[in-house]
Amino acid sequence: QVQLVESGGGLVQAGGSLRLSCAASGRTFGRTTLAWFRQAPGKERELVAIINLIGSVTYGTESVKGRFTISRDNEKNTMYLQMNSLKPEDTAVYYCVAQRYPGNWNSGYWGQGTQVTVSS
Repeated sequence: QVQLVESGGGLVQAGGSLRLSCAASGRTFGRTTLAWFRQAPGKERELVAIINLIGSVTYGTESVKGRFTISRDNEKNTMYLQMNSLKPEDTAVYYCVAQRYPGNWNSGYWGQGTQVTVSS
């Protein structure tokens, strides 16, 4: 069992930065593939980025490449999402997820989400 708690969301002007954190409980954190997803109002959930247990990264959408950085600190059981050059279209609820079964995020452990709002 893994419990996840996101923090760091808020209201920021376009061009600004935020760093999201995802604190996890459970001794398997270091062996778990993690991800950030986001969901904007009226839109489908979107994969932002994935980081595996050895730190290899995949970004799920071209729109965040070069602006967002996913990372993890296994000693602190925490994952991060550094978001720079934020745009109004980045406005969404951001969720961290711990994978339970390879390739299946729906069955993973999900946090409660943190709201990010970018004003123009």
